[in-house]
Amino acid sequence: MPNDRADSSIEASGSSGSSETSGIPETSQSSSAPSAPSAPSALAALPALFAEESRVRAFAAVALGAGDAAQVAGAAGLSAKETAGALRRLREQGVVTSGDDGGLVVAHGRFRELARVGRTEPRAPREAAAAGGDGPGDMIVRTFVRNGRLVRLPARWTRKKVVLRHIAEQTFAPGVEYPERTVDEKLRAWCEDGEVDHVTLRRHLVDFGHLRRSDGVYARPADSARTGTG
Repeated sequence: MPNDRADSSIEASGSSGSSETSGIPETSQSSSAPSAPSAPSALAALPALFAEESRVRAFAAVALGAGDAAQVAGAAGLSAKETAGALRRLREQGVVTSGDDGGLVVAHGRFRELARVGRTEPRAPREAAAAGGDGPGDMIVRTFVRNGRLVRLPARWTRKKVVLRHIAEQTFAPGVEYPERTVDEKLRAWCEDGEVDHVTLRRHLVDFGHLRRSDGVYARPADSARTGTG
């Protein structure tokens, strides 16, 4: 592994899927819907939830009055499997639920709850990091990450782990699933004008345990701050 001369200056200072049937599942089959995640977690998950076109189309169909899976499939132009998967994720996040008559409805109360959380959320981690810190980890990050861009990765394993953890925490919400194209888009922003390309950065994040990959879908584990067994 090549030497990283910049390191010396620092040293001186110090996981889806459920089996789908070929037919359109009936709403009544979901007798015990999973509990919706907490509002802060759900708020962080919304961008990824609606990053998938099938979920957007299914949600729009419900908003326009489709009351069951068959109606959603017809209105949204989705297959039975796509419909089942989209509705399952929308229900899991609590944005679609069953109305008094058992039909599908948009959970407007859930969106009001998320809006309240959004207004009271503390400053984003990236903003807090921009304010600066004096710990060893902050010093390492400031050396290799400047203006929200990764200049290069440290040569030493321990420092590389710190930088990768910082990027993972600033970019991905824990437990949220991201398709590979979304991961690549997010990581390209870190790699502009740097020495590391987004594919290499993605591989390092997986190797160090800050992202987990399954069938082309990535997620940051909640305990990623303590992982890193490269």
